[in-house]
Amino acid sequence: MNNSYVIAVVDDDVHIRDLVEAYLQKENYRTIGLGSAEEAWNLWRTSPPDMWVLDIMLPGMDGYEFCRRIRQEAEVPIIMISAKDNEVDKILGLELGSDDYLVKPFSPRELVARIRRQLQRWYKLSGSGDAAAGLSHPARIETGGLQLIPDERRVFWHGEEVDMTSKEFAMLQVLAEHPNRAFTRDELLTRVWGDDYFGSDRAVDHLIKRMRKKLEHVPIEAIWGHGYRLRHEGGDIHDEARASD
Repeated sequence: MNNSYVIAVVDDDVHIRDLVEAYLQKENYRTIGLGSAEEAWNLWRTSPPDMWVLDIMLPGMDGYEFCRRIRQEAEVPIIMISAKDNEVDKILGLELGSDDYLVKPFSPRELVARIRRQLQRWYKLSGSGDAAAGLSHPARIETGGLQLIPDERRVFWHGEEVDMTSKEFAMLQVLAEHPNRAFTRDELLTRVWGDDYFGSDRAVDHLIKRMRKKLEHVPIEAIWGHGYRLRHEGGDIHDEARASD
């Protein structure tokens, strides 16, 4: 992984914003400083960055609402920073989709370390390193009306292509590769978010909810007190391994 990523720092405190940007630039990241969520939303629409460092208490739209809107469209990494250190605030941020939460005042070096970790996780999740690592995927996975093409990161539901974020695709692939198997929330967290994720397991519920909206009537079943499974009844399940050279 290189440091050619663009990181947007959204904070209405110019001193904190400049400090964070200075530390990131020292590590050769490119930065964009913004003072409001409205400016950030305009950036998202015109030239989206690779990652967000997002304050919660912003003028106008707050960081929670901005995070919620981003998560409706993408899984770009988000680290929230805030003077609010209540557990409820942290859980809310994580459940809305932030990948990490850091309380002010914080060490800029710690923030840089967390940013590096999130980008490494994102780099792995997006599949950019698969070829270099020699990893293989099934060429096609089919179950019921669902079809996944892992190498192309494409999903079809009853013949219609559906846009999925990286985490949505990763979750769907886990379930589709093991139809009818019941996964616990902790298992799904580890497989999709990584084994160093420390947020609430409610993140799984929120991701499943978004997937169900995109894949109407997809048979992803909640198992009370346990987790989720993708139900498959009858017919063949195709799991075609990539042919070796």
